Amino acid sequence: MVRVLVVDDSVTVRALFENIINDSEEYILAGTLENAKAAPIFCMREQVDLVIMDVYTKNRENGLEAAAEIKKQFPGIKIIISTSLPEASFQEKAKGAGCESFWYKELGDIDLKSIMDRTMSGESVYPENNPVIEIGMAKSVEFTPMEMEVLRKLCDGKINKVIGEELHMSENTVKFHITNMLSKAGYSNKYQLAIDAVEQKLIVPGF
Repeated sequence: MVRVLVVDDSVTVRALFENIINDSEEYILAGTLENAKAAPIFCMREQVDLVIMDVYTKNRENGLEAAAEIKKQFPGIKIIISTSLPEASFQEKAKGAGCESFWYKELGDIDLKSIMDRTMSGESVYPENNPVIEIGMAKSVEFTPMEMEVLRKLCDGKINKVIGEELHMSENTVKFHITNMLSKAGYSNKYQLAIDAVEQKLIVPGF
């Protein structure tokens, strides 16, 4: 039996995952947590074969950081990152942390049980693309990777000069990227752009 740890701050989601595990013949529930920070400690104390880890957990604890710590200490434990947030960077961060698979709760076209089975059989299952989010008149896929980097810094409240310094570009280049995004989205100022990106969860500041 595969022992599964579920980490999610939603009571409803935890109950759903528990039902999936309890209804299966291959899996058994090792435990549930609502705070990602406690997950590495749990793995030290209990046998865990698979972790289903939410990104954004109770008290703003970062599931991606917890997953990286688990993989560092227990590389044999397989991890599926799950989220309802369409934040553009989460998939790459999950891969960087060594997580085997990634699943969008509401937006995924593959059911969780299938991803669990495929992950435990040695596959790495990731969506082909990030969810497409509308930002004003634009779709998120219309923003270039560099524009997204600028937008992320903008959503962190940084001014153009600081953004340029951190991304190793001139202030004029930063303004150029912001102007392009404003043109695509149909907005008149960068603050409206940043607010919409955060409200639509395209960017989650601090993550």
